[in-house]
Amino acid sequence: MSTLGIDIGGSGIKGAQVNTRSGELTTERVRIDTPQPSTPERCARVVQEIVAQLQYHGPVGVTFPSVVRHGITLTAANVDKRWIDCDAEKLLRETLGLPVIVLNDADAAGIAEVHFGAGKNAPGVVAMFTFGTGIGSAFFVDGRLMPNTEFGHLTLRGKDAEKRASAKVKEDKNLSWKEWAQRVNEFFVEIDKLFTPDLIIIGGGISRKFDKFGKHLRSGAQIVPAKFLNDAGIVGAALQARHARSEQK
Repeated sequence: MSTLGIDIGGSGIKGAQVNTRSGELTTERVRIDTPQPSTPERCARVVQEIVAQLQYHGPVGVTFPSVVRHGITLTAANVDKRWIDCDAEKLLRETLGLPVIVLNDADAAGIAEVHFGAGKNAPGVVAMFTFGTGIGSAFFVDGRLMPNTEFGHLTLRGKDAEKRASAKVKEDKNLSWKEWAQRVNEFFVEIDKLFTPDLIIIGGGISRKFDKFGKHLRSGAQIVPAKFLNDAGIVGAALQARHARSEQK
């Protein structure tokens, strides 16, 4: 069963069809730069372009870097502020003419990893962190998601954690892998104190370089890279779209 997942990020919008029984991509991934300004309408047109390129007709799962409640995006940390209180599901359904479900981007990535990836069958508390333009988070207890955690906004040294330890900060400040990992470790100290996770999964594009920085990370939890790397959001979005479609039948 092939379902389309689309991941809207601060710098790029990417999508692919996914085999929802295995988590494997069944088409090439299409990526288009996030338009600037990244208004809801402009991003919706990019999503429409990806759907057209993939010649897809069916339910679509879409991730977004925001607290998402019942399809409405309530925050907008790294995108245009016009996303705040936007009925994203309604906008995308009208633009695409297809069934759409919208969910938090890190939640989608975590769903993929817990179903098929590094968190499969992992007991206890599993934390997924996606390091990109910001820091996304997804928490699971015995496989059950606690949605919209947004722990990238925990305060570190008077700033949001993602303003000190995101992948973008590493790039902008030209930090070495060890220097960046030390900032991430400050974040993990707070996570350990509050939640004592058993497993931490590192996702986002930077997870491809886990061999460069993983040895410098410290936590009371086991730390592993995401199996699906930067495609985890696409896979999780497709899974949620297929699940929602099945429930409606």
